[in-house]
Amino acid sequence: MFTQYSLPYGFADLEPHIDQLTMETHYTKHHAAYTNNLNAAVEKDSSLAGKSIEEILSNLDAIKDDGLRTTIRNNGGGFANHNLYFSTLSPNPASAPKGALLNQINEQYKSLEGLQEELAKQAAGRFGSGWAFLVAFKDGSLKVVNTPNQDSPLMEKSGGTPILGIDVWEHAYYLKYKNLRGDYIKAFWKALDWVQVELNYQKVAY
Repeated sequence: MFTQYSLPYGFADLEPHIDQLTMETHYTKHHAAYTNNLNAAVEKDSSLAGKSIEEILSNLDAIKDDGLRTTIRNNGGGFANHNLYFSTLSPNPASAPKGALLNQINEQYKSLEGLQEELAKQAAGRFGSGWAFLVAFKDGSLKVVNTPNQDSPLMEKSGGTPILGIDVWEHAYYLKYKNLRGDYIKAFWKALDWVQVELNYQKVAY
């Protein structure tokens, strides 16, 4: 059975960057619904029993029933994406990565600011609902991508593993920022904990 990431902080603790009502609604309504729907869907296919969400999303084609595959794509993606999102936020975030991740960022994007600009560009430019991700590969390389709806890079062959995700569904920001998605993206950086992103990177690379 899949369970939501357990928040180590309170709903109000990310204020003023992400407001309490958004956090509470996002976590207890949206993320909870994705989790519940995923669990209900997985029970309908015995071949999925015991598999991790990463295994399932990386092998969606193995689910023969079209309707069930779509349900798991949407809700499994929503479950995994939100676990990543909430786990990388903190009331006391590290403002920059260190070590191997920082070195790789500097090599590919010239600076942390360069990477943030690219992520912000793809998050702001994602038409409609979706995500912008920083993806890591086993060789240590990085890539910035955006996806529609609740799609995860895990669903793509050789799509790498997401280590940071910016949720740009309206439910992630509209209560506070209304239609100003760019303002939400700027605020997101102030709540992002680069220590956790670095830990995610270390699990993938090398």
